[in-house]
Amino acid sequence: MSEGERATVIVDGMALANELREALRIEVASIVARGLRAPCLAVVLVGDNPASLSYIRGKRRACERAGMASREHDLPATATQHEVESVVAELNADDSVDGILVQLPLPKPLDASGVILAIDPAKDVDGLHPENAGRLVAGLPGLRPCTPLGILEVLDRHGVRLEGAHAVVVGRSTLVGKPVALLLVERNATVTICHSRTRDLAGVCREADVLVAAAGSPLLLKGDWIKLGAAVVDIGVNVIDGRQVGDVDFDAALGRASLLTPSRGGVGPLTITMLLHNTLAAYRRRTGA
Repeated sequence: MSEGERATVIVDGMALANELREALRIEVASIVARGLRAPCLAVVLVGDNPASLSYIRGKRRACERAGMASREHDLPATATQHEVESVVAELNADDSVDGILVQLPLPKPLDASGVILAIDPAKDVDGLHPENAGRLVAGLPGLRPCTPLGILEVLDRHGVRLEGAHAVVVGRSTLVGKPVALLLVERNATVTICHSRTRDLAGVCREADVLVAAAGSPLLLKGDWIKLGAAVVDIGVNVIDGRQVGDVDFDAALGRASLLTPSRGGVGPLTITMLLHNTLAAYRRRTGA
């Protein structure tokens, strides 16, 4: 290890996810022991995208282990916009369903924004409905996107101080970049959002105490872009020559970052965990349990 470098804590996202899921399981068991029904998550899948199928299997297993009910509504890739939104409307009206998740991406030419808009905001466990997005901007209670919640959980569990910190978010998507920036602002961090047109991206990243990489660009962030001692959270999932890599050059970040999430087994397991968290939160708000 060269002068100035330090040991890097590599986040074990699966271990943290399992700890949180066990706490959720205990909470759900307590609810059921009182004679109440378990929270229920409904997932709508359109088409047979292999990645989506694998992700849904993971959600089903996570629900089962947490003691939650889950339902799956599978539609063919040829389903129309009206057919998809009709399924969503049925789930909105079903009082035994607490959370609705429409698996993205949807096959073309379906309009994902229209489908998201059709979801009851009180059941929008992905936190993507404009009402929930607006409540986040306004600092009001609401359902938040799952991956940003997972990022905050990682930082909190590892004692990363956010108040007064300079956080740089590389990526401006509505799924991760924008909401995690707003969540960091809520925690009194000073936040800079970067993107493909940011001038001197490397220089901005070098100023970050907390660096969140969510650009979807393989190995974009080099080791010397990282400030010594920064906490680095990598959301990127990219494949190069059959190997999964993140948006951060992981090997080059070792010894510079104080905290680092790997592309595989980092924040990913927490995304499903936060989906369960949101389903339980939606259940409580709807039922008063």
